[in-house]
Amino acid sequence: MRARTWVLVLAAAFAVLQLANVTGRDSPDSKNYVSYALALGGAGKREAAAETVDWVCAGEASAAERARRVDVLRFHAPSPAGRVYADCRAGELRRVERRLRAGGAQTDGHIVPFVGPRLRRIFEVRPGYPVYLLPFVTLFGVTWGVWLASVLVAAAGGVLVFLVLRTVSVAVPLALTGQALYYVLPVGTTAMRPMAEGLMLALTLTAVWGCALALTGRARTARATALVAGALVALFAVKHAQALFLGGCLAGAAVLVALGRRRHGRGAGRAVAALAATGCGAVAGTLLLARLLRYPSEAESVQDLLTGHYAHPDRAHPWREFLHLEFDFWVEWLRRQLSTPLFPAALAAGAWGARRRPAFGAFLLAAAGTGVLTQAGHPDITIGGDRLIVLAWLLPVVGVPLLLEPLAPRPVPVPAQKSPRALGITR
Repeated sequence: MRARTWVLVLAAAFAVLQLANVTGRDSPDSKNYVSYALALGGAGKREAAAETVDWVCAGEASAAERARRVDVLRFHAPSPAGRVYADCRAGELRRVERRLRAGGAQTDGHIVPFVGPRLRRIFEVRPGYPVYLLPFVTLFGVTWGVWLASVLVAAAGGVLVFLVLRTVSVAVPLALTGQALYYVLPVGTTAMRPMAEGLMLALTLTAVWGCALALTGRARTARATALVAGALVALFAVKHAQALFLGGCLAGAAVLVALGRRRHGRGAGRAVAALAATGCGAVAGTLLLARLLRYPSEAESVQDLLTGHYAHPDRAHPWREFLHLEFDFWVEWLRRQLSTPLFPAALAAGAWGARRRPAFGAFLLAAAGTGVLTQAGHPDITIGGDRLIVLAWLLPVVGVPLLLEPLAPRPVPVPAQKSPRALGITR
């Protein structure tokens, strides 16, 4: 089969496997995104609340039923699904109704007031993912619309990995390996969750692809950097902190590549200069727009973290406490990673593979490094599944196929046939 066919087969196989969990992947944040999308489609607050709560509670009921079937003491008991659904729905709608009746700041914006105004404001400035969800929930309803949107963005991430690897001249079997790694490692699991991470991963990979196109000359520098710039603009709408981190890291990678080339007596090149300018522009543009649009500040984000989403009074000295927590977090995080060192080993293998394409590897490391920055900005050990640091998994997903290149079979060159004249054969 042709490479294109294999790419589609892998993506389709991944999509079919996701039918095992159509619901139950949501987190508390998912309610804000889904209700935002429904509001953009014209639903009122109570209508959006009812549809979102039905979806969330159906997932809880399904999870309770699956847990009952394998419970060694209760597998023969009656199904708890109906009770769980009813209790969940009544509790969620009661809390929403109480906030709606309060009016004022509780009803501002597009998002249903599942949480208080300060926390809701953080999600209001992330319209990108709700806009992406909008056509799916409009056409297919919340349950299947959210699932389909998640499948498509997760599958697209794997396809982008294939395109990135092929752009840097990796053989087709290894490029397909990278696509498969995206699906089976925590990247694919996280991309399937109804949150912004799946779209964030796809856009980050789009920027990495643009860097690869620029560095290899597979596209004109202007077109390649336009692809990077477009991804950064879209990231601003999805999660502006990621646009800031990625822009800064890409600019830093470009500077390192330029310095390395200069040390070897070479010029930086137009592509590297253009990528550096694009990254710097993203940093400046993100900071300026965030201020002009009055987005929540870094201090507000720290208060959100230290007060348990504003459940407690604001801290008087937030930055001092944040730095204390930051140190303790990374000590504990490292201890846990060393006890099951798959992630550190995967990062080391990916970094070693990235050395085979030094210039591209610098930009790959930069993109993966944004995952570390995201985690550092939210040192919360209770958030499981490596969701915040998931972008760091892009390093092994792309780097391991590069590492395996020497082991891949190389095509045997076919000797060119000599002409009759060269063989001494004349008419």
